[in-house]
Amino acid sequence: MFLHSNHSEQLATLAGHVSLAEEATPELLSEIVAKTARRLSTPETAQLDQLIDAGALTEAAFALIDLELPQWQIRRITYDEGEWHCAVSRQRELPEWLDQAVEARHASLTLAILSAYIETVRQIEVSREPNRP
Repeated sequence: MFLHSNHSEQLATLAGHVSLAEEATPELLSEIVAKTARRLSTPETAQLDQLIDAGALTEAAFALIDLELPQWQIRRITYDEGEWHCAVSRQRELPEWLDQAVEARHASLTLAILSAYIETVRQIEVSREPNRP
């Protein structure tokens, strides 16, 4: 229980850092990977590190979703009135009105993707919690 509570707090803190940031940084992306990645193998971690070190932060954000959330895919990325909107979904083939996509927005494309990733991880954890009366 305490581990879950601590991880939920970490996710909330990360979400706050992302929402307050103006642009993605290698340090922020590395922190997100370190605190959220549970499935990554050593070669996959090395691949992400190479992308981050090269400054390919948007590509690293896409790779993080692909590697860490294999059942989820980017459903939609749009730019509207100065903000990027990113939706992540498990069932892209469904019409949007039937899909339960996780959506996030930010002025930075990379941070919009990372916001959607963090929210997806949070929702997955909430769904795994045992129901309490």
